[in-house]
Amino acid sequence: MPARSAVDAVVIGSGPNGLAAAITLARQGLEVSVVEGRSTPGGGLRTAELTLPGFRHDVCSAIHPLGMASPFLQSLDLAAHGVRWIHPEFPLVQPLDGGGAIVQERSVRATAERLGRDRKAYMGLMEPLVDSAPHLYETLLGPLQIPKHPFSLIRFGLRALLSADQLAKLSFRTPEARALLAGHGAHSILPLEAPGTAAFAMMLAISAHAVGWPVAERGSQAIADALVSILEALGGRVICDTPVRKLEDLPRARVYLFDTSPKVMESICGDRLPENYRAGLRRFRHGPAAFKVDWALSGPIPWSNEAARRTACLHIGPTFGEIAESERFAWQGKISDRPFLIVAQQSVVDLTRAPAGKHTGWGYAHVPNGSNEDALARIESQIERFAPGFRDLILARHVTNPAAMEAYNPNYVGGDIAGGVQDLAQLYARPVARLDPYSTPARDIFICSASTPPGGGVHGMCGYHAARSALRRFGIKAARPL
Repeated sequence: MPARSAVDAVVIGSGPNGLAAAITLARQGLEVSVVEGRSTPGGGLRTAELTLPGFRHDVCSAIHPLGMASPFLQSLDLAAHGVRWIHPEFPLVQPLDGGGAIVQERSVRATAERLGRDRKAYMGLMEPLVDSAPHLYETLLGPLQIPKHPFSLIRFGLRALLSADQLAKLSFRTPEARALLAGHGAHSILPLEAPGTAAFAMMLAISAHAVGWPVAERGSQAIADALVSILEALGGRVICDTPVRKLEDLPRARVYLFDTSPKVMESICGDRLPENYRAGLRRFRHGPAAFKVDWALSGPIPWSNEAARRTACLHIGPTFGEIAESERFAWQGKISDRPFLIVAQQSVVDLTRAPAGKHTGWGYAHVPNGSNEDALARIESQIERFAPGFRDLILARHVTNPAAMEAYNPNYVGGDIAGGVQDLAQLYARPVARLDPYSTPARDIFICSASTPPGGGVHGMCGYHAARSALRRFGIKAARPL
C-alpha cells in the first residue's frame, strides 16, 4: 500500500454497515473517511419531518431487534453517544378479525400461555433457542464459518432449512400460532413456501424474547448520529453532499469499502474490477419492493384490540394463508387486495415523535420489484379493518413507492430494501460466490453493504466483517474481535 495515500481507508456510503466498517478500521488506528452523497449520514437510519412540522418519521428502518442482537452494536457504548432504547410493553401484536390479537410478550412462557393448545409446542420450540440466542447471533450474523457453539447451531439448523409453511404445519395446530410464525417469516420477503424462510421466522421470534423490539428515542437517526460521533471520537470523519460516480471522485486511499449495491459498486469501479467478477455482480438478484406510507395523525391509531395500543410494532395479517398469499403475489407481479403489512407506531412509546396529543404512523407492504401500481388504498384499508376510524385521524401522509425508494437510496434497487434476495442460493453467496464474500479481485476494493452476509437489517455486521477482511488482506491483525 503506497505511503503517499491521503487516508488509509475510504468508505462509500454512510448507512449502518458503512459506519460499522469505518469504526472497525478506526479502532485499529487507521485514518478513515466516509463519503456520503446526501446531506445527512445514516442510509436506512434517517429520520425526517416527511409530513408536517414536528412529526418525526423514520424514513426506512424503525424497529430494532437486530440492533439489540448485533454483537458489533453491543460492543459500542451507544448510550454515551445519545442512544436511548425504548421498549414497548409488548414487542409485537398481530390483530385478528373480530377484535382479538396475537400478542408476543418478552416472556416465552407468557406468550405461550396465550396460544392455547400450542402452549407446550411454542415453549418446546422457543425456550432452547432463546437460551442459546447469544451463540446464535454470533454465528448467524456473519459469513459462513465454523461455529464456536455447534450444538446451538444444530438445534437451530434442523428447522432453519425448512420453509415457514413447513415449520408452521410441523410445529403448531392453532391458526394463531401459525399466523405468528408467518408474520415473522414474511420479513424474509420471500414466498413462505421457500426453503429457509423458517430461519427468518425463528430469528425474529427469538429476538422478541431475548432482546426485545425497541425503538430509538428521537428516531432511528439517533443511532446514525451516535455511530458518527463514535467514529469522530476515533479520528474518522464523514463527508456529506459528495456524490460518487467514479473512483477518481474519491480521496486517494489504501483501501475502499463500498456500502452500496453491487450495481452501484460496479458502475463506480468500472474496469478496475475484472469482467468475470463484474458479470457476477450483474447477475445479483433483487427481490420484491417496499411500498411505504408515513402518516401524521390527530390521535393514536384506534385499534379494536387494546393490546395493539401498547406496542410499537404490529404485523397486519390475521392468518397464515392471507400472509402467504400476499408474499407470494409480490413474486408473481401482483399486489394482494389484503396485503401483509408491517406497521410501526413509535409515538405511542416515544413522545418526541409528534406534537403534544398527536401521533405518527409508519407502514409498508411488499410489492413487485419496480412496481408503479398504487397500493395506498389497500394499505389503509388493511389498517382500517383492524382500527375502524383510522382514516379520520389522518392529517397528512407521505407515500414512498418503489421508484421513490430507489431515488432516495440507490442501494434499494427497484425498491428492494433488503439489499438483494435472501434465499438459500444467495444468503451467503452474496454478492457473488467467494470464500471471502466481502473481498473483490481488486486488492484495494471491498463491499460492505447488506448485499453481503448476513444481509439486511440494522446490525452493522456486514460492515464489521468487511472491515476485518480488509485488515486481513493487508496483514493487520484486528485487536478487537467481538
